[in-house]
Amino acid sequence: MATLLTACTPAVDRPGTDVGQPVATSSYGPTAGGVATIPATGGATQTSAQPQAVPPPVPAPPASPQPFALNLYQTGDFVPQYTFDWCVAASIQMAHNLIDDTGGASWTDPAQQGQLWEMARARSSDSFNGANPFGWAQVLTESGMGPYAVVSVANYEAALQTAAGAMANTGRPVGLVMWSGRHAWVMSGFESMGDPGVFPEFQVTGIRVMDPLYPYGSGQWGPSPEPNSLLTPAQLATQFVIREPRRWSSGLPAGYLLVLPVASA
Repeated sequence: MATLLTACTPAVDRPGTDVGQPVATSSYGPTAGGVATIPATGGATQTSAQPQAVPPPVPAPPASPQPFALNLYQTGDFVPQYTFDWCVAASIQMAHNLIDDTGGASWTDPAQQGQLWEMARARSSDSFNGANPFGWAQVLTESGMGPYAVVSVANYEAALQTAAGAMANTGRPVGLVMWSGRHAWVMSGFESMGDPGVFPEFQVTGIRVMDPLYPYGSGQWGPSPEPNSLLTPAQLATQFVIREPRRWSSGLPAGYLLVLPVASA
């Protein structure tokens, strides 16, 4: 932050002269201590302090990154998927619960989950008759939790930074498209070295997740972590993998898919 320094220079009055008397002249300069001696008429001597140079402010060194954490989870926010098809709908319910911290409007009802799945499926296409991330993002937005958008990030570390940065900026959860496009998890928080709002090059060190399939997991991909588990990036990478375009046509390049909260305009 720039600081505006104003140096006030005191005025130095030259001695006056008597009418009819010659004006005494003399050269003068600063003496020791920064005080100028100014000879005056009548033998009197005046002194006046000269302005002192003010050194420019020394900028403070940038603070080093410190551990940072954000966790939206509260007890009761987790919702299981009530059928093996409804992971997107359960994730929408969990996102609502994470955003709504009043505790009075939790979404957990099985009938509602079925309705949300039908909504997401109707807004999806080329998804093997299921709900894809585009339908997921659209239902989140239409339900008052958005705006949300689907993004593909080619690099794993960059994908984690993108997700954590969006969470820190909006205060809303992120959808993770798991198992190469076959499953949905919710990112409910994260830990990092450095605050994303202060250090653009912050490093994500932990990811908090909720898998609606808990406690069943997958024989191919591994067990479901407990709700609000803190995973290392290496642990998450065993199930959060690149979605290849052949899984379903989306127009997005291959990469790590996120259902990302976007700051309102």
